[in-house]
Amino acid sequence: MFAHAFVHFHLFLHTMARLPRLVIPQQPHHILQQGHNRQPIFCDSSDYLAFLGWLRDAARQFKVSIHAYVLMENHVHLLATPADEIGLGRMMQWVGRHYVPYFNRKHGHIGTLWQGRFKASVIEAPRYLLTCYRYLETNPVRAGLVATAAQYPWSSYAHHVGVRLDPLVTDHPLYWSLGNTPFEREAEYKLLLEQGLPPEQIALLNASLTKGWVLGDAAFLQSLAHQMQRRVAPATRGRPRKKAEALPAELGKASAALQPK
Repeated sequence: MFAHAFVHFHLFLHTMARLPRLVIPQQPHHILQQGHNRQPIFCDSSDYLAFLGWLRDAARQFKVSIHAYVLMENHVHLLATPADEIGLGRMMQWVGRHYVPYFNRKHGHIGTLWQGRFKASVIEAPRYLLTCYRYLETNPVRAGLVATAAQYPWSSYAHHVGVRLDPLVTDHPLYWSLGNTPFEREAEYKLLLEQGLPPEQIALLNASLTKGWVLGDAAFLQSLAHQMQRRVAPATRGRPRKKAEALPAELGKASAALQPK
């Protein structure tokens, strides 16, 4: 009883304690790995290609499906579904053990490359999966690096719109549901991407990832909380919110923490 209360208290305060990360098999997870002090983790094209190669090998080895990704200069976003509770962490650890020594030797870097542990947020697929696809693949646009997602080479965008086949990507069934043929799926996805993302959806994705909370509707959260026997979302405080889509207080405070860099 005390152990559960301790975990919940530190999740709420977002302290330095190393707490068990919430990983749920067969559920998609939004993942963020950042460079230490926002320093670059990629310096040229060969760095991006090396990381993608090791990520592809690790995903296969540890049975993690990568649905979408974007590699930015100083951080990485992934949308991935693990087959079990340990595969996600082992995949990220394996990539780090290969990529970090490579990067340090090549660029004369000393010390850690990552900003601590990777962050992860479980995503309710029917409600937020394709939103997360779009969030990742338009991140370079929001960061002001390119005018359109098509102009950025280090994301899964080209795969999803049919420009090239990406061996790293495993299509999620919800992506397949966009159309009966590859052409229909690619065209429909391109239309979704062109519609843009409302600011409130960007804020939700940012905030849930910052705190490590599950992103889903009330029924999904309640089901997971019962299954895992722990809180999976911040407690609601004060009077009831007037708008159902309003952010909980803790998420609202964190919503600006993961803006594109």
